Amino acid sequence: MATLDSCGTFLRGSSLQCPSPRSSDCNKSRNAKWGSPRATVMPSFHLPMRSNEVKSSVLVEGIKSLRLITAIKTPYLPDGRFDLDAYDELVNMQIKQGVEGIIVGGTTGEGHLMNWDENIMLIGRTVNCFGAKIKIIGNTGSNSTREAIHASEQGFAVGMHAALHINPYYGKTSMEGLVRHFNDVLSIGPTIIYNVPSRTGQDIPPGVIDTISVNANLAGIKECTGNDRIKKYANKGIVVWSGNDDECHDSRWNYGATGVISVTSNLVPGLMRELMFGGKYPPLNSKLMPLMKWLFHEPNPIGLNTALAQLGVVRPVFRLPYVPLPLEKRIEFVNLVKETGREHFVGDEDVQPLDDDDFVLVGRY
Repeated sequence: MATLDSCGTFLRGSSLQCPSPRSSDCNKSRNAKWGSPRATVMPSFHLPMRSNEVKSSVLVEGIKSLRLITAIKTPYLPDGRFDLDAYDELVNMQIKQGVEGIIVGGTTGEGHLMNWDENIMLIGRTVNCFGAKIKIIGNTGSNSTREAIHASEQGFAVGMHAALHINPYYGKTSMEGLVRHFNDVLSIGPTIIYNVPSRTGQDIPPGVIDTISVNANLAGIKECTGNDRIKKYANKGIVVWSGNDDECHDSRWNYGATGVISVTSNLVPGLMRELMFGGKYPPLNSKLMPLMKWLFHEPNPIGLNTALAQLGVVRPVFRLPYVPLPLEKRIEFVNLVKETGREHFVGDEDVQPLDDDDFVLVGRY
């Protein structure tokens, strides 16, 4: 076993004898007060982004420019644990098709069915494997400000580029409470605020966003209330992404949205990139509309989970309370794939309607 003396010199053996033949030097080393090796405490001002403030500023600008962000699906093994091999392949498919960012553990990724250990582990793994190729945005939102702060600190500690934060749900709060909640979580690092009243039971009104928009860590808003709200934010210079796939083409090209945070891009990332990057393209938007409508026939991510299982890219495993779409809708998806073109969808296997008995529903995991 080796240790260091006060100058950083290795001392070998259990007796910690100095390798130097000069006994006086040895005695000096033994009697000297221990300190960190000099090299570890020397300032290195030449290193890039040494300041957290500068680093956050760079990261925020990088997030603001993203046009296509996928709310990535979390696949499972039959016992309900994460299927990390399938997850890695899903992310790789997104990268290959030009997606610029992914939301880890969001609504689509079923972060609400994870404990915090699972959530942070998945964020960290995603950063470690893919952080150099794609922006990683971790869902660390909560209806508890304390939990949201703690989860965000952990998410940034493992390297995520930005956090996604929803407004406090169920218990809800006042407008002043919303402002204070968001300012507290914004203090941790670059953040996207997510407004989806159909899930939280409370709208985040423009007045709240206007108040917190002065915070340098606000990257933008994921807005689900429609294009009128999107236009208001865009006109004020606030970055906004459409949260509704069936509106995102018009949001992007007619109302000023920077892009979309998408569910559909899990399935057809290349076509969604074309929709966000290729200029106004109503024929493609119309072509994708039946698929988008199908995906949201039941609350997300039920449709997506069913679709990816039938494409053979994830196992047909559902964490309850989610259950697959009925056989009639599963057959409808097979026909949609054929009409759209199998080559546009993720995976290589032939799409096929699965039987009820093919699905595994897991309540304890």
